[in-house]
Amino acid sequence: MTAYIVRRLFATIPVMAVVAVFVFLLLRLAPGDPAALIAGDDATSADIAAIRMRLGLDQPIWTQFVIWLGNIAQGDLGVSIFSNLPVTTLIAQRLEPTLMLMLATLIVAVTLAIPLGVCAAWKARTWIDRLAMVISVLGFAVPVFLAGYVLIYIFSIQLRWLPVQGYTSLDNGLWPCIRSLILPAVALGTTYMALIARITRASMLDVLSQDYIRTANSKGLATKRVLLLHALKNAAVPIVTVIGIGIALLISGVVITETVFNIPGLGRLTVDAVLKRDYPIVQGLILVFAATKVLINLMIDLSYAFLDPRIRY
Repeated sequence: MTAYIVRRLFATIPVMAVVAVFVFLLLRLAPGDPAALIAGDDATSADIAAIRMRLGLDQPIWTQFVIWLGNIAQGDLGVSIFSNLPVTTLIAQRLEPTLMLMLATLIVAVTLAIPLGVCAAWKARTWIDRLAMVISVLGFAVPVFLAGYVLIYIFSIQLRWLPVQGYTSLDNGLWPCIRSLILPAVALGTTYMALIARITRASMLDVLSQDYIRTANSKGLATKRVLLLHALKNAAVPIVTVIGIGIALLISGVVITETVFNIPGLGRLTVDAVLKRDYPIVQGLILVFAATKVLINLMIDLSYAFLDPRIRY
């Protein structure tokens, strides 16, 4: 077990190295002069030269990379061009809304998808199965922004049950925070619920056809016990995999959702930085998002060894 974990940990090093090189070259190899783009159309040559010096673009590219990598190793992601604040500070300020949205979305998706997939597999080729798959297809087909606007119109404008937009911090209480996240979590969670439900159904169907499940049924075990303790447990590996993939995809999904619901999280910060061409923020966010995805994939790989002891590779 220890050797397996160590191998998986070391496997993340080359991945993060490639990500670091890509993020560094993103600014340097982009078409045009980044300093001129940042300075604007009315900038003078002196202004452009000053920006190049401030960003270190006047030095050889290998020198820039070594300096940049050293700063990253110390937790320094650079300084925002327009706000003059450290990128780490800006990310920390926007981290809570994004984490809370992702957590709420994951809870909504998993708590709805797994029972839906299990019921669809248990009642395969019946109206329950067909209804569950229709719900899954619709959930996967409807864009997040469209689902968001429909939910806003029904529950915020017409019924006035929930706020239209915005985010309430945890400092103001748990319920106000949850209340502000219900609509965006449902809008974003619908897509991932559909994905998880379909994989759960397929995995459960495969397990339910095994001999040991028929043996458990022939012994007269309760259906609930067979489904949860025997079938779902052995179908957990692909389900955990797709849940992990869904968490990684949530990182891109929050960009759209936070824009629709005006949530001041990392998604909004990404959009604002791209529109302003604030390259240090863009680079820092890409690096953080990529590191998060690598960490999630690592956790998924490590979970395999606990879910299925036969996995040792």
